[in-house]
Amino acid sequence: MKKVVADTNIFISSFFGGVPRKIIDLWKEGKITLCLSQEIVEEYIEVLIRLGVDENEIKKLTRLFAENYHSIFTTQTPKLSVVKDDPDDNKFIECAVALDCKIIISGDKHLKSIKKYIDIDILSPGEFIDEIT
Repeated sequence: MKKVVADTNIFISSFFGGVPRKIIDLWKEGKITLCLSQEIVEEYIEVLIRLGVDENEIKKLTRLFAENYHSIFTTQTPKLSVVKDDPDDNKFIECAVALDCKIIISGDKHLKSIKKYIDIDILSPGEFIDEIT
């Protein structure tokens, strides 16, 4: 099973359908494993709350994370300075490094401009779907 880190914009966009929803559906179906850190989960939830996503939907999601539903967590990540234009995005690369994950899925221009970090591919949602199907 492929391990992936999903950038916040993938997770948030999944609520509106399209390719990001396909990616989250793959996770929910157990076809991919979501790699997470506390910092990533906090950002997911913070943005969902800010966008006014239904509280029950957020509770369902946090329950899935708490139950390690097709996901793995890292409690410790290396401190990296890879994304110079948006240092807040480093958390996704740090998580991938900590969990030996080879794929980050992102629509973020700062992450996508890197394309690859060591042996970690940074793919757009469409590129990931093309690769996995």
